[in-house]
Amino acid sequence: MKPTATLFGREPAIWAGLVAVVVQFAAAFIVDVTADVQAGVNATAAALLGLLVAFKVNDGQVAALTGFAQAALALGMHLGLDWSADRQAAAMALITVVAQTFVRTQVTAPAPATPARPAVSA
Repeated sequence: MKPTATLFGREPAIWAGLVAVVVQFAAAFIVDVTADVQAGVNATAAALLGLLVAFKVNDGQVAALTGFAQAALALGMHLGLDWSADRQAAAMALITVVAQTFVRTQVTAPAPATPARPAVSA
């Protein structure tokens, strides 16, 4: 059985729970934010944790990065970022292409390439 990935010695679910409690505490005592903003912050934190785990275990970095970018963009829009749909799409396209370009150079095939066999003529 494969061990669970940890961040700073703790499972990602622990960190997500900590963020949720801190956000809830801050909303109750420090800043006045809606439940939607709290949910957006927690979703973005969860996406960030997923991104960190993906880089730690070297699997799914592009998907995790684009997921985090989508969550962060959604949170930004909810908090007042005023971008058109075209600008949002352009930003996500840039993030995806840059991530794919970087990850492509870091990935190796799990098995060596086998030479192509010549076609057999009858």
